[in-house]
Amino acid sequence: MGSGKLLFFFFIFHGIISLTALCAATRYVFKIEEANYTRLCVTKTILTVNGQFPGPTISATRGDTIFVRVLNRASQNITVHWHGVTQQRNPWSDGPAYITQCPIKPGGEFHYKIVFSHEQGTAWWHAHSDWARATVHGPIVIYPKPGSFVPFLEPDAHIPIVLGEWWKRDVNAVLQEMLRTGGAPNVSDAFTINGQPGDFYPCSDKETTTITVEFGRRYLLHLVNAALNEELFFAIARHRLLLVGADGSYLKPYLTEYVMISPGQTMDLILEANQCSSEEYYMAARAFSSAAAVAYDNTTATAVLKYSGEGRSGRRPVFPGALPASNDTVAVTRFTAGLRGLGIFDRPEGVPFTVDAHILTTISINELPCPEKNCEGPNGTRLAASMNNISFVTPQVDVLGAYYRNINGVIRGKFPSKPPLFFNFTADDLPPELLPAKKGTKVKFIDYGASVELVFQGTSLVAGLNHPMHLHGYNFYVVGWGFGNYNRKKHTPLYNLVDPPLMNTFGVPRNGWAAIRFRALNPGVWFMHCHLERHMTWGMDTVFIVKDGKRPEERMLPPPPDMPPC
Repeated sequence: MGSGKLLFFFFIFHGIISLTALCAATRYVFKIEEANYTRLCVTKTILTVNGQFPGPTISATRGDTIFVRVLNRASQNITVHWHGVTQQRNPWSDGPAYITQCPIKPGGEFHYKIVFSHEQGTAWWHAHSDWARATVHGPIVIYPKPGSFVPFLEPDAHIPIVLGEWWKRDVNAVLQEMLRTGGAPNVSDAFTINGQPGDFYPCSDKETTTITVEFGRRYLLHLVNAALNEELFFAIARHRLLLVGADGSYLKPYLTEYVMISPGQTMDLILEANQCSSEEYYMAARAFSSAAAVAYDNTTATAVLKYSGEGRSGRRPVFPGALPASNDTVAVTRFTAGLRGLGIFDRPEGVPFTVDAHILTTISINELPCPEKNCEGPNGTRLAASMNNISFVTPQVDVLGAYYRNINGVIRGKFPSKPPLFFNFTADDLPPELLPAKKGTKVKFIDYGASVELVFQGTSLVAGLNHPMHLHGYNFYVVGWGFGNYNRKKHTPLYNLVDPPLMNTFGVPRNGWAAIRFRALNPGVWFMHCHLERHMTWGMDTVFIVKDGKRPEERMLPPPPDMPPC
């Protein structure tokens, strides 16, 4: 696809999103239909695009601009976020509900403008309102410009692989029960690979996703973890994977037998079809659970990789013996340690060597008092989550609109640059007075052009967990990470400032820390949150407001005329 503009229309109709595309003078029409899906012997109606789950793949070339018109014909509010697309100077089309826009109400519509700048490889789009992204999501494949440098041989074909999570119940009912009881949500009933659970689930083996390859050919897998609440291991039996990109940026090629991919992350994997063509091979995905006391979906999703020219053998496909166990923290650490960026080839501005703004934030699970004293959190409390002990409260007016129009009363204070209290964050036994958090809608203001270092410090409050932290509007360099308590004097000299990976979502290790750096060159209002949906709902969020610069090209664009009203 060239650099010409594309126009996409998303329609949400009676619980469905459907898509129509206009490409130059050619009009592509995708049918609007009710979407009833049967999985695990249960039929239910879900939100889809074109009746598809996952939704359609959007293709673009680096530097393209596409336009997306969303018409909501469902019975619930909706927004769409273009995850991994930095949306230069254009937060109006970023998508998180009540952060950069009010939701598109039933019967309403909104035109999104998606501007691709430096992104290449794999991004994705998903709903960013309540838990609608459970089924409203799809991959974005961004091709490099012709003749540009890529760190791998050209593939013969591209294959999107979307990992998801499936509940037998309506996912909104799962969310509402969690909010009502104050406890943890019910875990999912299955994982999916391209919408199908696979052979190890009831009523599923006849519809298991099958991917056909030709011996001797090279394939680029565009892997997306669209699951709501689980980090996932992924592997293919007897096929090693060459990891060449993550989060819309290329990496130094890294050969591995498995990957661990957090919710929100994307990865580019080269698959060489070089095994016995008479065999069939499972692709498999299962959860990585970082805390023994936290319930998780312990099932395994599968898809079948088969070679062309061969029918299904009738034999059980080979299972990937390299797929780690769900509690294998060593496997996660080993995989993460292998991620390296392209150094000077990443970005013209490169890794910030000096820092103008230091931010240290705790990321914690918390407990709040339960007025009825019968909530399902620990000891009758209500579960919450926080950054620097502030549990974010989503306003009823979008933060971006309030900031742009100087509306008072929406932003309620400044997000602190350090925790309110320093203690042994990762100790086994912490005093109960540390468990509560304060609720608020606080934001962090950053000067345009400032180099920012943000350190996430995990805590063992309630439960120590991995936290995949995602920043909208930016990619960041992961310059360091480790276990235990962060110590600036000790850990800063150990930073990787030569070839750190360029990411937009990174899993902060359980009872550990991670340090990221970026230069604030994208003015606007940008959401920062944990990409485990339950943690985001509980308040592990904040908002960065990057101020305008002095020159016109350093200022946020004005809003489009059809912003949805609150």
